[in-house]
Amino acid sequence: MAPKLPQVPRPPLGLPDPLRRIHVARDLDSVTDVGPEDPPEAGGVSTRRVEAMWRSVRDWYRSGVHPAMQVCVRRNGAVILNRAIGHARGNGPHDGRDTERVRATVDTPFCVYSTSKAVTAFVVHKLIERGVLGIDDPIADYIPGYEKNGKQDITVGHVLDHRAAVPNLPRSALDLDNLRDRQYMTDVLVNAKPFAKAGRYLAYHAVSGGFILGEVVHAATGKDIRTVLAEEFLDPLGFRWTNYGVAAEDVDKVALNYVTGPPTAPLLSKLLTRALGIDVDGLVTLTNDPRFLTGIVPAASTVTTAWEMSRFFEIMRCGGELDGVRVIETETIREALIERSHLEVDLSLGYPTRFSHGLMLGARMVSLFGLDTQHAFGHLGFINTLAWADPERGISVAVLNSGKPIVYPEFYMFLSTMQRITTEMPKVPKSERML
Repeated sequence: MAPKLPQVPRPPLGLPDPLRRIHVARDLDSVTDVGPEDPPEAGGVSTRRVEAMWRSVRDWYRSGVHPAMQVCVRRNGAVILNRAIGHARGNGPHDGRDTERVRATVDTPFCVYSTSKAVTAFVVHKLIERGVLGIDDPIADYIPGYEKNGKQDITVGHVLDHRAAVPNLPRSALDLDNLRDRQYMTDVLVNAKPFAKAGRYLAYHAVSGGFILGEVVHAATGKDIRTVLAEEFLDPLGFRWTNYGVAAEDVDKVALNYVTGPPTAPLLSKLLTRALGIDVDGLVTLTNDPRFLTGIVPAASTVTTAWEMSRFFEIMRCGGELDGVRVIETETIREALIERSHLEVDLSLGYPTRFSHGLMLGARMVSLFGLDTQHAFGHLGFINTLAWADPERGISVAVLNSGKPIVYPEFYMFLSTMQRITTEMPKVPKSERML
């Protein structure tokens, strides 16, 4: 377990902080919300284990880079941890003394950025299950003219696997005034030029892949991907959130995102701008905009709570059926989890990772989900958001937050929190695993 850091002194309220940290309350209980939780024993663990996980979250919060954090852990179907800490609005690095602070609760929805890709992947796999799509179908079968510039061999599977060789989009593609212009986005996708042969390299498609898959779903079904997600998954199981964007009347309920932490070094900043299509400050401003929060960005605009996000992964951990309602076949989930990249260095992200058809996979050693998590699957969201299921441990987890630091001294506490959750959740017998 990482050592507990003393609280870092912050400037008085209203004064600028060059490291862009928030004001951390001395009494953390005063900014903590505890939602409905099952007894730890219902999940086959002790109170000590649950509180060890929560202590790790609290220590991470003390780093001062996340105005709000929300965590939900399910084990064997029981919600053993369901808590929030901090402020949804009003406690950003540049918020003044007179800014109204709004406490975060377990019901506060967050934008989960790239964790959206996992949701999108399962929508695509559901349509493959129905026979509406095929994993090896060329994208050009659904987007007229997509074969332009040598893209005729790019398939649905290549896009899911981040191997389509079209990871970047022009800056104009993220212009919010173009977000609802389907023809404009189609033209952008058609005119894209691949940097290599389809399938050859792993290069994270931060935004482009979502738009491609969203258009494929729309073309194949006649419905936008938001409608398909609701009909296939969310409505049958009574989800309140977890779709792409929210209704206009719900925008003010969503936690604001804040750029926090030390300024990003120029080289890293350039790398991120190239991968994201926009600089970090611009991205955070864009994703707080009502046009983004009500729009459909299949790679980035899912809005949800930790309780709901962990429930979505619980569906998959349970083999596609939850609360007596089946929304996807077990075999479809298994197909979705077939490894496509084994700790290959990602040309966009610059570090090795494991990918399946749309999901980030765990590993024995190099894994966001902690050591010895080779059966875990989930997805990271910009920048410290993470949701996953680990069938070996019987858990489904979501860790959401609103600070967007790129590099900060306490970054290891993000990783140690995930490791703490994994460490405190013992493996279940093979006979009890559903995948």
